[in-house]
Amino acid sequence: MSLACASCPVRDSAACSVLSDEERGALSKAGRTRTLKRGELLFAAGDEQTACATLVTGALKVCAHDREGHEQILSLVHPSGFIGEMFAPFAHHDVVALTDSQLCTFARVDMERAIEDYPALARALLRRSQEDLHSARTLIELTAHGTAEARLAALLYDFSRAASKSPCHPASHFELPLTRGELANMAGLTIETVSRKLGELEKSGTIRRIGKRGIELIDPAHLQALSGSAEA
Repeated sequence: MSLACASCPVRDSAACSVLSDEERGALSKAGRTRTLKRGELLFAAGDEQTACATLVTGALKVCAHDREGHEQILSLVHPSGFIGEMFAPFAHHDVVALTDSQLCTFARVDMERAIEDYPALARALLRRSQEDLHSARTLIELTAHGTAEARLAALLYDFSRAASKSPCHPASHFELPLTRGELANMAGLTIETVSRKLGELEKSGTIRRIGKRGIELIDPAHLQALSGSAEA
């Protein structure tokens, strides 16, 4: 399926937003829309890296597996995020759909050509890569030194920001893309601790749980303060 940029929900936040309508129209001719079901692989570690993508809707996880087969979630990809190691000959990690997801995909050769043709796109992708690296370092630091409460609060606040249509305010309601086990994996906690801390956040009036995965932010300022309270 070819791309429909005019109706794309991330047209103003994805890296391609720096392009003019004419430039974006030219780039879209090389792209395709792809849908993934929850649990479906976009890339597998060791695959030849022949494509890259922008996430339009849904959520993805970037993960690795140790020799015993245990999964470690390294990062999450939210809508408007860019996926693909442009100059690597193969994928280094698995990229898996956490929810039903839609992506805008390009062959790597087409994206490399676009970067040469549109310097503004190259700068936008570089900025996004720097932001992703900063987020990864922050997560590593938090899971190494943060309290259980701070780790969980940081993840919840990150999800609320990703679900928001405003760059200044978190969403008041969102659906968790991760199971309790995946939350525990990413935060470096046990499932029991995640469940207990979610209960404490709800009891304190910071959040309210709705259904299986729904979260309503009652006191986003307090959640943000907790997420910055990492202690050694």
